[in-house]
Amino acid sequence: MHIRLFEERDAEQIAQLFHDTIREINRRDYSPSQVAAWAPDDIYFRDWVAVCSQRITYVADDHGVIAGFGELESNGHIGCFYCHKNYQRCGVGKQIYQEIEAKAIALNLTQLVTEASITARPFFEKMGFSVVREQEVYCRGEQFKNYVMQKLL
Repeated sequence: MHIRLFEERDAEQIAQLFHDTIREINRRDYSPSQVAAWAPDDIYFRDWVAVCSQRITYVADDHGVIAGFGELESNGHIGCFYCHKNYQRCGVGKQIYQEIEAKAIALNLTQLVTEASITARPFFEKMGFSVVREQEVYCRGEQFKNYVMQKLL
């Protein structure tokens, strides 16, 4: 497994990974209508190349297969952070997170913040994050519970 920075050629795999992970993994914690809103049939609802290029996006590359990705914004916000449904619970997320944290420290950031899903909350807690507050958010007409979480660096 090699953790590296995002390249434009990764966009299709990342879009599919996002869609499949939510539809297969996050469905344990969210309703079918929430999952359909979060990961719409059109996997290109977002301009993956533009967004991933604007952020510091790390990918876990397993010999050409993208096993996960995570986005760090310059203010310390972690945007998307997903591991492929076939690479859950095998250390991929931890490796990506370690790169994000190291970069944040190099940028002299004092904290990391994310909005973690119910599914992702335990992972971020293991990485040292604390829940700041529970919140309700809306996406494509559906209401979701997630958690604002932070880690002081």
